[in-house]
Amino acid sequence: MAFLGSRRALMTLYTNKLCPSCHRARLVLAEKGISADMVEVDPNHPQEDLYELNPYGTVPMLVDRDLVLYESSVILEYLEERFPHPPLMPVYPVSRARSRLMMLRIDRDWYSLAQKIIKGNENDQKAARRELYDSLLSVAPVFAETPFFLSEEFSLVDCSLAALLWRLPALGIELPKVEAKPIIDYANRLFKRESFISSLSDAEREMRPRYYA
Repeated sequence: MAFLGSRRALMTLYTNKLCPSCHRARLVLAEKGISADMVEVDPNHPQEDLYELNPYGTVPMLVDRDLVLYESSVILEYLEERFPHPPLMPVYPVSRARSRLMMLRIDRDWYSLAQKIIKGNENDQKAARRELYDSLLSVAPVFAETPFFLSEEFSLVDCSLAALLWRLPALGIELPKVEAKPIIDYANRLFKRESFISSLSDAEREMRPRYYA
């Protein structure tokens, strides 16, 4: 499959239908209207040519002519620099640095817990689920300050958060409607974006089958 955009498809994204890091890469492509061929990869049985391009055999992996990128954060920033419109990072260096730091914290603090829930044993899953729940609630007021996360404009930070928040039900996390209202309202704003809807794989849609019914 390919995203239909205003630019000719010159890129190939190796992706997985359930991987959150792949999802945010697809979201950035959709947000910027970039056409890209999608190659679905089974993480349990990756094809041999994946290892020929990427020594780690991981996804997402982006191929743009002779360039091969296989780290999610590198892919997102490359797309931002390669296709600067619409911008998904602040203009000023200090603000850009803060955004990068926030994405790093999201990866280390929240995505790492999501991986423990997905891959850990029962005790690890229970502890990680509780920690992620508590951590999200602790910063709930922040989500009410601006339309997007610490910003008036949609950014790469929001792409990372959107993929994570969409998966909360699949991770066994249900946020309380009152205490987490700022997060829920924020998430709904993201989920209604045309780019987000088009970035979803069929498997990801099944995580919230009633949302777009």
